[in-house]
Amino acid sequence: MEYFPPALEKLVEQFARLPGIGRKSAQRLAFFTLSLPEEEVEVFAQSIQEAKRSIALCPVCQNLTEGDGLCPVCASEKRDGRTVCVVADPKDVIAIERAREYQGQYHVLHGVLSPMNGVGPDDLHIKSLLGRVSQGEIEEVIMATNPDTEGEATAMYLSRMLKPFGVKVTRLAYGVPVGGHLEYADDATLMRALEGRREM
Repeated sequence: MEYFPPALEKLVEQFARLPGIGRKSAQRLAFFTLSLPEEEVEVFAQSIQEAKRSIALCPVCQNLTEGDGLCPVCASEKRDGRTVCVVADPKDVIAIERAREYQGQYHVLHGVLSPMNGVGPDDLHIKSLLGRVSQGEIEEVIMATNPDTEGEATAMYLSRMLKPFGVKVTRLAYGVPVGGHLEYADDATLMRALEGRREM
């Protein structure tokens, strides 16, 4: 038995395709959208279309930018071009920028190596990273992929690829989170915390 008109059902299905949105959340979003005035719905739809048309990849770091120009980080003269932080996704750039500590540049891979999902080196923006490093201006490459199996494999693969260039390759330190308790930390987290210890 169909509870909704076909157009509403289609809208629910589209919202359900979004990451982290289940069927009930999709229904709430669909009903909320229907409750909006016509003008607001048009602005919402136009915003999606405009973003899809105008957002592109930065020609240097592969982060998201508007048009075919440089992203704000690559365009900034205040950023240190000798250090590049390699991340899997554009949202990782936002996470690191929130800390307001890192002043170098980025390189966005747009994924991680995942043979099980058919993602190999050619599917990621690795060649452009190697091209940047080969120019000789970069002194350190920071691997900031997630500390899971695929993130670790990607970091190891990239470190091997970068070795011939003689750049310093570092990995983000991982360990016990602030406010966390040692008794709840898993073995791998404790091992990382011990490996990444520093003098006080």
